[in-house]
Amino acid sequence: MNIESIHKLFLQHPIICTDTRRILPQSIFFALKGETFNGNTFAEQALASGCAYAVVDEDINSDNQQLIKVENVLETLQQLATFHRNHLNIPLIGITGSNGKTTHKELIARVLQQRFKTFATKGNLNNHIGVPLSLLSLTHEHEIAVIEMGANHQGEIHQLSNICLPNYGLITNIGKAHLEGFGGEEGVIKGKSELYKFIRKTNGLLFINEDDELLKRLSKGIDSSSYGTKSSSACRGILHEENPNIDFSFFYEKEEFRCTSSLSGRYNFYNIMAAVAIGIYFRVKPSDIKHAIESYVSDNNRSQLVKTDNNLLYLDAYNANPSSMQAAIENFAASPYTNKVAILGGMNELGETSMLEHEALVAMAASKDFSKIILVGHHFENINVDEPFMKVANVELLKEMLRSNQVSGASILIKGSRTNKLEQLVEVL
Repeated sequence: MNIESIHKLFLQHPIICTDTRRILPQSIFFALKGETFNGNTFAEQALASGCAYAVVDEDINSDNQQLIKVENVLETLQQLATFHRNHLNIPLIGITGSNGKTTHKELIARVLQQRFKTFATKGNLNNHIGVPLSLLSLTHEHEIAVIEMGANHQGEIHQLSNICLPNYGLITNIGKAHLEGFGGEEGVIKGKSELYKFIRKTNGLLFINEDDELLKRLSKGIDSSSYGTKSSSACRGILHEENPNIDFSFFYEKEEFRCTSSLSGRYNFYNIMAAVAIGIYFRVKPSDIKHAIESYVSDNNRSQLVKTDNNLLYLDAYNANPSSMQAAIENFAASPYTNKVAILGGMNELGETSMLEHEALVAMAASKDFSKIILVGHHFENINVDEPFMKVANVELLKEMLRSNQVSGASILIKGSRTNKLEQLVEVL
């Protein structure tokens, strides 16, 4: 069965399932394979549980007409997603970068929703499976889409761009993330800029942070719309205050619109300005842009301010790399809070540079005025530290310590890679 024929079935049954534990009636089951599972072995179970069809790529001893045999289930899922994206043919903004992808996506979607029926990637569905599933969630009701694309190896953004076919592209920034998979900093630059190459080839348009010299250089010669603090930016902003909340202005046809966001830090100012610029480009009313930005409250353990009975927590524990760690620590150090404590988890996927990057992180944290710095995880075990540092092997041990020695009246930065599970500290702080 070809993709067009499968798509006709999909339009009749527009729900995709890949897990028999979460089957929805009349959905289509795609028998994906992983390192520890083979979806083909669950295909008949999926049909028995209510799926309309099951797409498989292995011979199954059955004459069930609801089984659809293809050469490769994953590739079929990706091809179906691209076919569906072309079928709907709506404007699509592709977002990638080392840091801030999800915050950009959420802010941009919030702004565009003021005028359009907007689809945005749910959660973190930003890889070779998540992006197709996102595209297949689009319906005729949607007028514009914001798709997040993640990668930890070269070639992945190229592949994802060819799946979702973005008309518009935005790279949030390029920093020290997934150094091991990309093959160092130059590999990160090459991998992330694959989105720019796609936009150049397809005559699309980029949204560029004009204050970022690397992005300016990489985007040279590609049609673009800029944002930043320079007078030459198509969308200009002024950052008045970055802590404890961002207070800024943006300009539209020489009129100034002043906003206060619940976010903090210079890096979040640029996240916001990207959303403002895209809103202006798509003719969202400036007053609606202002409302969208001011009403946005972060969640999902990203740049999230949590006030507990005992402490004020700046929770940014979804992920971490050297670039995002530096930005978070510098922002927290510059904040007006008192009795500052930093709880820092180890960073993953740094390869041969891991020890050096963690030593640099410790040195940077030591230069700040923190009353206590707690290092969590095995990445720090061979680094010698003195006061105000303390090392803890894992979050479970730290939770026990904090239960025995309650912390109160502190402002606490919680930042680290998701494998550290630092968000669990909220309950004891």
